[in-house]
Amino acid sequence: MRKWESRLKQIEERASHYERKPLSSVYRPRLAKPEEPSSIWKLFHRQSQAFNFVKSCKENVHVFALECKMGNGQRIYLVTSYAQLWFYYKTRKTLLHCYEVIPENAVCKLYFDLEFNKLANPGADGKKMVALLIQHVCKSLEESYNVHCSAEDVFNLDSSTEEKFSRHLIFQLHDVAFKDNSHVGNFVRKILQPALHLIAKDDEDKLPEAVGHEASWFSVTLLKEISEAWEKLELPNQCDPDLSFLVVKNHIGEKCLFVDLGVYTKNRNFRLYQSSKIGKCVSLEVAEDNRFIPKQSGDISEENQYFLSSLVSNVRFSDTLRILTCDPSQTKRKRAKYFNSTGTPVGSIEGFQGSPYPEVDRFVLSLVNKHDIKGGIRRWNYFFPEELLVYDICKYRWCENIGRAHKSNNIMILVDLKNEIWYQKCHDPVCKAQNFKSTCFPLPAEVSLLFLLKDEEDLTSGGTEGTSNSLTEDPPKPPACIWSAGGLSAADCDDEDDAFFLEATEDAEFVDAADKSLLGPMDDIPDELIIEALQNT
Repeated sequence: MRKWESRLKQIEERASHYERKPLSSVYRPRLAKPEEPSSIWKLFHRQSQAFNFVKSCKENVHVFALECKMGNGQRIYLVTSYAQLWFYYKTRKTLLHCYEVIPENAVCKLYFDLEFNKLANPGADGKKMVALLIQHVCKSLEESYNVHCSAEDVFNLDSSTEEKFSRHLIFQLHDVAFKDNSHVGNFVRKILQPALHLIAKDDEDKLPEAVGHEASWFSVTLLKEISEAWEKLELPNQCDPDLSFLVVKNHIGEKCLFVDLGVYTKNRNFRLYQSSKIGKCVSLEVAEDNRFIPKQSGDISEENQYFLSSLVSNVRFSDTLRILTCDPSQTKRKRAKYFNSTGTPVGSIEGFQGSPYPEVDRFVLSLVNKHDIKGGIRRWNYFFPEELLVYDICKYRWCENIGRAHKSNNIMILVDLKNEIWYQKCHDPVCKAQNFKSTCFPLPAEVSLLFLLKDEEDLTSGGTEGTSNSLTEDPPKPPACIWSAGGLSAADCDDEDDAFFLEATEDAEFVDAADKSLLGPMDDIPDELIIEALQNT
């Protein structure tokens, strides 16, 4: 009885606390000015749910992964804006283990993850290896794409320990980016072929980790096949550079690359600047040999500038932006034919496949097939920060700015998925100098994101147990409540375990207090509440 009386008293004290200091029924933090609209801050247990929520938002929000103590580093997914995240992140009291989720198909920066075991490589000079790699990459960019850069264009981040040398490199190329991180991976593999050949030649009887630190299952035969496939690319006519400095040994003595080639997968989680891995105390900081300095802005602090520069997918569209591609099959590309409503082939889309939104592709094709002109899509690029699809059009040059077709310069069709509009821009130098942008037209209902997401939901509903759709849930609770959004069933609680029962009771009281409270100012939800939620659930 005494234990129950003590617990009842704790619950009553907790209820009294929330009566005195009520929480908002909906977590709507504000930034600098009270008159500014509330920002988005929502947590999801599944990455797919987070991306679907982003697509439904009109705000410019992004997906981040958070490591938590529960489940030995299990990750949940946060959707918020860059500014909102930095507002909490900059204090380094909360959100200690965060990752950027690099969206699939999104235009991004060139980036590297570098590491080697210091004990297994006693003679390795990490700083010199980084400098040589940067020099090699810059030379390769110039030879392959005529892009000029130097170490001053490379954000060099360090999270080394006594046991491991670890760096992240993010290239800040002026008006240049890659189509997506799969093209980044293709480019990196292409320029590191000499190092892969060294591993294959020196260790043919072993099982080298030549394609990433997590890929030790690759056999020598498969490694040779990959190398031969890459050799078929049209490479510059030159002698192979000496990349022996990139060959290191892992903790069991096997040869591997200094460069991790496993970080170019879809929706890759890439650790944020100033974050540490869970269970580790070493965060990712500016390296002492870093030579990159971000451009200063009166409205943004230097630390915030470094943070924004470190984001791989933080690339926004501009008329002058050049998109680089590297396709291992480009010498034998099979162009995918697209058809109009009559079934007649109207053009092709270069690259691996169509855009992530085939309905939008078909709509754009319908726009450029008019007046007996059979236009097509030459290529597409996807800018995640703006949720913007940019289509380069071929065989159709009509421009609203001049009221006729250009004689030689092509046009672009831009589809703003957030605002559900489309408009035309131009590659013509005169139109670009005028910063021309056509009238904005609404997208048809069948192409709107909500319509497409609804179709997707209808197709998947009932097919998988336990995968709730976050778009249909109630408005978000404060962070501590979102963690328990799935609720507690009888099977989740052990009646014999008093500690879990009390914890569940306290959580229920917390949710109830939040639901009954009125909308309050941001100051009522301190940073400590967020970290407490992350640690205690």
